[in-house]
Amino acid sequence: DEIEAVHPTHRRSAANLVHYLELRRHDVRDLQRRLGGLGLSSLGRAESHVLATVEAVLAVLARLLDHEIDAPAATIGLEEGPQLLRANADRLLGAEPPRRSTRMMVTLPGESARRPDLISDLVAHGMDLARINCAHDDEASWLEMANQVRAAAAELGVSCLVAMDLGGPKLRTGPLQAGPRVVKVSPKRNALGQVVVAALVRLSATDDVSAESAAGTGRKPGVTTVPVDDAAWLRRRRVGDRVVLRDARGSNRTWEVVEVDWTGVVVSLTQSTYISTGTRLIARRGGDDDITRIGLLPAIEQAHRIVRGDTIVLTTSLEPAPVAGAGEVHRIGCTLPEAFQHAQPGERVWLDDGKIGGHITRVVDGEIELIVTDAPPGGANLRAEKGINLPDTDLRMAALTDRDLIDVQFVAKHADLVNLSFVREPSDVRQLRDELTRLGAPDLGIVLKIENATAFANLPELLLAAMHHEKVGIMIARGDLAVEVGYERLAEVQEQVMWVSEAAHVPVIWATQVLDTLARTGRASRAEVTDAAMSVRAECVMLNKGPYITDAMLTLDSILGRMQEHHNKKHSLLRRLRAWDSRRGLNVADRPDLTHASRVRRDRCLHRCAISGQSVGGCPRRSGPVDG
Repeated sequence: DEIEAVHPTHRRSAANLVHYLELRRHDVRDLQRRLGGLGLSSLGRAESHVLATVEAVLAVLARLLDHEIDAPAATIGLEEGPQLLRANADRLLGAEPPRRSTRMMVTLPGESARRPDLISDLVAHGMDLARINCAHDDEASWLEMANQVRAAAAELGVSCLVAMDLGGPKLRTGPLQAGPRVVKVSPKRNALGQVVVAALVRLSATDDVSAESAAGTGRKPGVTTVPVDDAAWLRRRRVGDRVVLRDARGSNRTWEVVEVDWTGVVVSLTQSTYISTGTRLIARRGGDDDITRIGLLPAIEQAHRIVRGDTIVLTTSLEPAPVAGAGEVHRIGCTLPEAFQHAQPGERVWLDDGKIGGHITRVVDGEIELIVTDAPPGGANLRAEKGINLPDTDLRMAALTDRDLIDVQFVAKHADLVNLSFVREPSDVRQLRDELTRLGAPDLGIVLKIENATAFANLPELLLAAMHHEKVGIMIARGDLAVEVGYERLAEVQEQVMWVSEAAHVPVIWATQVLDTLARTGRASRAEVTDAAMSVRAECVMLNKGPYITDAMLTLDSILGRMQEHHNKKHSLLRRLRAWDSRRGLNVADRPDLTHASRVRRDRCLHRCAISGQSVGGCPRRSGPVDG
């Protein structure tokens, strides 16, 4: 009955899913060894065509034994299974991009609503899907992002879909009391303490400065932007002016104006300075003093410093909590009231993506008390709006919150697919489908985010419920999932999600911390490059935001393009290896001696050729090997 109830497009896929689940209820390792010894299929790659694989092995065994067998049952053929998966991926995620079969999804930062150039850059670098997280920003910002994505894709003549995440019942820490409004600016010094690079501060009118730029991410890299109260004071400044002040520590400091434009001035300083709201600035040119003050700076974000053995109390109150000192009880709010109804003593609690862990000792009067048993040796900071995971707690609540039911109205109008966060039960999927139907968007793509232990345990039922819908996919949200199931089990769980999804011919999005270090710092770690290489087995890979996101995109594009020649799902592909071809020397595609910068330049050139439809061989800028 459950198979018959799914969308007609997925009916045979649902049967194949059930066949796969039955096959994996048995331990067939000895059978695999014996089949392999005969040179036959060991059933190890049967996911997308289970019954056809079994029937094919039976047919060969019958021929070897000269036995008669019945004709194979009508089923999904060996070639048809992968074709069904590709068709479903195209239907949900858009057509495969040039040069690689795996799409790239990129999370848009909030600032992109005000930066159409940023979104255009992401689309130009190969973003196939733009992800907007409804847990952040507002409808005006989401609309601006979605419109800019579509405009940039139209201008470049490429496809880029809009995916929107519903926030879901995410447990997060509540606010902490704000710290002082002060910014520290320091020059760079060598090992002897000598200044080698002066610090730069951009002074701008108060209404032209955001909290983000004041925190040190100004318009120019390495320039800290701070506000001043008097715009006229800025217009009177000239290169060479001296600005004197007494900083927050009472230290006298002198700055020099090195640049002036219509938006403000840039000053250089060679001594560390603590700039606080209200600090008086005195500009001296000739014999006159020209005075203004520093405007309102953002407050420093406070944090509890947590070590093993500390006591943390989660409360229902979301009033900003004071930061506790060493040895004191750390109190902080929890955003989900249901947690206080279902949590029990002895259950585990993880905070901030698993950085801090403990077990519950007491639940009473709107408080959950826990003892910290897991923290780094030097301790860890616990800040506001950090994730809370209760892997042992039976949280009986719907995936769609009241806020989600409001947000989905916007999503139904402006997105191409919706990502359902913290799904647990088939009823969560049915509720979302019903809402989309009610809103007149029954064809909107649905992606189930697998990010807790309950969702993993219910994955077959969740898939069957989702397959009532024509466009459906799975996201392996590895951040929360790793905390819920344990980091040591993440690789195993990730593989099992991919196998079961392939059996259902449902496309998979490989998400969370892919090339994260590269996107944040500009330099990739070895482990995350290997992780990115393994992601080629998914139909889509999600990158998170970061200042070096375009470098991460180019690197991922190169990795995916290479690895698809070696892997297709669980299949190892034996393409010709040129790495040791002594007659030709190293082929440029296999050259290990290229620097990262050269690879980025080469891959940018190849990507642009692919977008324009021009072959690499016909590139007018090419001369010799394509090495940048």
